[in-house]
Amino acid sequence: MRVVIALGGNALLRPGERPEADVQRRNLRTAATALAGIARQHAVVLTHGNGPQIGWLALQAEAAATTPAGQARPDPLDVLGAESEALIGYLIEQELAPLLPGRELATLLTQVEVDPRDPAFAAPTKPIGPLYDEARARALAAERGYSIAAVTGGFRRVVASPEPLRIRELAVIRRLVEANVIVICAGGGGIPVSVTESGALRGVEAVIDKDLTSALLAVLIDADALLLLTDVAAIYEDWPKPAERPIRRIAPSALRARALPAGSMGPKAEAACRFVERTGKRAAIGALADAARVLAGSAGTTVSAD
Repeated sequence: MRVVIALGGNALLRPGERPEADVQRRNLRTAATALAGIARQHAVVLTHGNGPQIGWLALQAEAAATTPAGQARPDPLDVLGAESEALIGYLIEQELAPLLPGRELATLLTQVEVDPRDPAFAAPTKPIGPLYDEARARALAAERGYSIAAVTGGFRRVVASPEPLRIRELAVIRRLVEANVIVICAGGGGIPVSVTESGALRGVEAVIDKDLTSALLAVLIDADALLLLTDVAAIYEDWPKPAERPIRRIAPSALRARALPAGSMGPKAEAACRFVERTGKRAAIGALADAARVLAGSAGTTVSAD
C-alpha cells in the first residue's frame, strides 16, 4: 500500500520547546519508531510541518539584518522555508534510517506553485514561530508589522497561507516512490513559488498549509491512504466540552459540517475531505504514537466516502 504521512509540528517540537537540534532529535526518535513500523510494510512518503522552525529562522534573520554593522534585508519566507525543509528532512533521515536497514531515504526540496492573487494574502491565518504573551505580541506587531492572532496558550505571528496548486517536483517524487525510496518532501507545505509571465519561478512571501499540500500530493501520486498525524488522538464530538467522545468514522459531508479550529484541526479535516472526495479512498487523523493503529482504523478518526 502507498501511504502519504503528514507529520504535525509536535513530531519535532512541543509547546514551549526551543528549536535546538538536540531537542528535535529527541522528539524525532519517538516519531521514527512509530513511522518505521508502517514503512516496513508499505511504500511511504513523508511530509511535515515547519511552523516553529521557520518562525525561529525568521527571528534570526531579522536580528542579523538589524545589527549596527548591517543594513541587509532579512531573508524572505520562501528562502526560510527551503532552509527549514532541508534541516527537518536531514534530522528525520538520521533518526529513521537506522530503524530501516537496507531502505533508501531521500529528502527533496519541493517547490509548490501558488497564485499571487490568492485572497489568502489579504487575510493571514497561518501561525509560525514561538508563542508570545499578549504584551509581547502587541509589541512585535507594532515594531515589525507582524499580523498576530490568538491561539491556544497565547499569541503567534500569522502569515498568508495560499492554496497549493501544483507540485513542481512531482515527477521526481513519483520515480523515487516507484524505486521503493522513502521520500521526505513538501516540508512545511513546500516552498511557495509563482510563475512569472516569462515562465520563471519566483519565491512568494507565504507559508502553505502542509496538510493541504499533503492531500494534493496523495492524490497526484495515487496514494492508497492519507495519514495526518498530530498530538490529538482523534476528532471529538462536542469539542472542547469536558465529555469529549472520539469520532471513529465519518464521511466528508458530515465532517465539513463541523466547526473545527482553523489554526489546528480545521486544515487537517479539510485535507482529509479533499483526498477522500477526489479519490474515493480513505484518510485518517490521529496521534503520532498510534500511527499504525490509525492507519488500520482502530484508532483516530477515519474519513471515508462510505
